[in-house]
Amino acid sequence: MTKIDIFSGFLGAGKTTLIKKLMEEAYQGEKLVLIENEFGEIGIDSGFLEDAGITITEMNSGCICCSLVGDFGRALEQVVDTYHPDRILIEPSGVGKLSDVITAVTRLSLPDVVLNSFTTVADAGKCRIYAKNFGEFYNDQVEHAACIILSRTGNMPEEKLNAAVKLMQKKNPNATIIATPWDQLSGRQILDAMEHRDCLADILLELSDRDEAGEHAHHHHDHEHEHHHDHEHEHHHEHEHHHHDHEEGCSCGCHEHGHHHADEVFSSWGRETAGTYTAEQLRAALEELDTGKYGSVLRAKGMVSAGDGWLFFDYVPGEQNIRPGTAQVIGRLCVIGSGLQEEKLEALFGLEG
Repeated sequence: MTKIDIFSGFLGAGKTTLIKKLMEEAYQGEKLVLIENEFGEIGIDSGFLEDAGITITEMNSGCICCSLVGDFGRALEQVVDTYHPDRILIEPSGVGKLSDVITAVTRLSLPDVVLNSFTTVADAGKCRIYAKNFGEFYNDQVEHAACIILSRTGNMPEEKLNAAVKLMQKKNPNATIIATPWDQLSGRQILDAMEHRDCLADILLELSDRDEAGEHAHHHHDHEHEHHHDHEHEHHHEHEHHHHDHEEGCSCGCHEHGHHHADEVFSSWGRETAGTYTAEQLRAALEELDTGKYGSVLRAKGMVSAGDGWLFFDYVPGEQNIRPGTAQVIGRLCVIGSGLQEEKLEALFGLEG
């Protein structure tokens, strides 16, 4: 029997960090495979996890639904047939909808494969602003989670932490919520909370009912939709970008009123580079991202050469982390947000020309 654990969470919430903790403290002795569905062309997180001995299957374009559900299904089947893992970890894009991923998994009906948990990681310090600014995507992740794990709670004022917990409870009153700093909990404690059975069953039943209603409506009605956003976004990439087409008979729910795909709202800038950077150069560049000159940057991450070693970095607004890393075949940079100023980003990281 292969268990599937889904790890959802908005950009920079800490999904990869949580997976690493569970690998070290709860999944010992299990054969694991991670399926990543990163937004953008440049896969980064696999470089952070590969040293831990996990098998990575990357899907770096599109979302796990609609026309890509076939690719996702084949990826799962291939993983099961090739590796026969004890557990498959699915880490969707930070701007992906958890309901889409759950639906895609449950539709596959693979033998000896069970959906074991679906968890959302939420940055306690940013949940209110993200819910306000990116409600369609953020709220879907929170509302469909059986367990919500708050990150970065260690140094939060009690009043602010309580407000974050109340917001999560309001959006999902049935979810198990973890607010204790992760370093005070064992991986086994966290996994036990993730596997809370009653809430899992309730959410699966709700999605099944909604899915059946959506399919019924799809076969009887034609709708025209217009998508309105506060900002206009252009997407220019050096790599081929997946354009999400709705095939005849698609029933992922993407045609419902108010349902948008990530690439309609967010954009990504990704580059590979052989350039070298010092920690000071990276720190200055990441601080610049806070100024707003480069668009609304929600997440940046990368792995670059430092000449005599390698540096890995993570960024969310107001926070950055730069640390030593292992050598990669080439450096990679990725920035995700809305209204990104790509020429300015290239200049910021010394890639112009």
